[in-house]
Amino acid sequence: MTSEGYVTCPESAAAPGGGAAADGSAKDAAGPAAASWAPVAALTLGIAALVGSEFLPASVLPAMASDVGVSEGTAGLAVAATAVAGAVTAPTIAVLLPRTDRRTVLIGLLAAAVLSNVVVAVTPNFPLLLAGRLLLGVAIAGFWSFALGAGTHAAPGRDHVVSTSLALGVSAATIIGVPLSSVLGDAVGWRPVFWAAAGLSMLALLAVATTVPPVPAQPGAGLGMLRQALANRRLMAGVGCIVLVAFGNFAAYPYIRLAIERVTTGSTVWLLLGWGVGGLAGNLAAGALARRLGLAVVAAPALLAASLLVLGTTDGLPAATAAIVVWGFGFNMVPVATQLWVASAEPERVESALSLQVTAFQVAITAGSAIGGAVVDDGGVRAALLVGAVLALAGSVGFAAASRPRA
Repeated sequence: MTSEGYVTCPESAAAPGGGAAADGSAKDAAGPAAASWAPVAALTLGIAALVGSEFLPASVLPAMASDVGVSEGTAGLAVAATAVAGAVTAPTIAVLLPRTDRRTVLIGLLAAAVLSNVVVAVTPNFPLLLAGRLLLGVAIAGFWSFALGAGTHAAPGRDHVVSTSLALGVSAATIIGVPLSSVLGDAVGWRPVFWAAAGLSMLALLAVATTVPPVPAQPGAGLGMLRQALANRRLMAGVGCIVLVAFGNFAAYPYIRLAIERVTTGSTVWLLLGWGVGGLAGNLAAGALARRLGLAVVAAPALLAASLLVLGTTDGLPAATAAIVVWGFGFNMVPVATQLWVASAEPERVESALSLQVTAFQVAITAGSAIGGAVVDDGGVRAALLVGAVLALAGSVGFAAASRPRA
């Protein structure tokens, strides 16, 4: 860690004298340790609330589209609009707020998420719904850009644990939140689902406000820092690889149900659960490989490519089941491993490096989903899986080159 609390991926420092506390009191040591993890838990809750909100339209799409008077295809823009806003926001928010305390920014971004969900919950028309979703994109991109720095400021020297915790927030949102919101939407209507998301976002806001300590902006944050990060060829090569891998995943992931139903129609729910369980394991594996990031960023997209290739070519249920689980495992290693990789590639300008990682993901989500849809319409779901496999493999090869020790 630097003195400002930003990640440089060091070994964790022991307490002076090797003890937990100077007076040898285990009780005294437990207090600060517990306090340091409360902010990380609050930030993880914030990530879960934001990501859960991002994918809510997919859970309630038919009812939402009918209520605001648009087709289901048009209503799908509610997810794309969020990703587009995030892609624009991620590299610019630190430029616009170069000296603002990051705790204050995080609280403001969660307030924006609350407002976004309220707007969607009460909207009488689709244009206002899109406006609310654009605001959510700003909140998500900004929160992702600053959350790791805030977490490692509260828990110094534990960057891999913080990154894994934040990724577990994503897994919780996708594995638990999205299916639950679908059931809730069927039971009580789609608008109460967004009210619930607003309430969860408010809870996260209160948790961050009461547990996260002040986090000073990284010295020199702003346009100059972004320019210097952009000049880092190794970092930009890694960002390009992230685009390839995420693009490959999202060219196929929206059609995972079609891929499963090509093989079986009776085990869809269980296979989707298998993807989620694999994802949780992938999050944890990436954290465990924090000291071997070069291996993690090569292995994760390689596993993703292999799983997509198998799923696209097999007609057998056992092989398809294994491929689905490995798909979840491989792709969910990527956010943790690449977050730590870009931080180590640009340790003096971590905010800018992370903002570029977020931008890469948001661009890939938008473009991958759109192009994947065109591929499915033209060549079927097998074609989309194979396209995803090729792109993920290209990202793995690129990371292998970018991670080679420099002479």
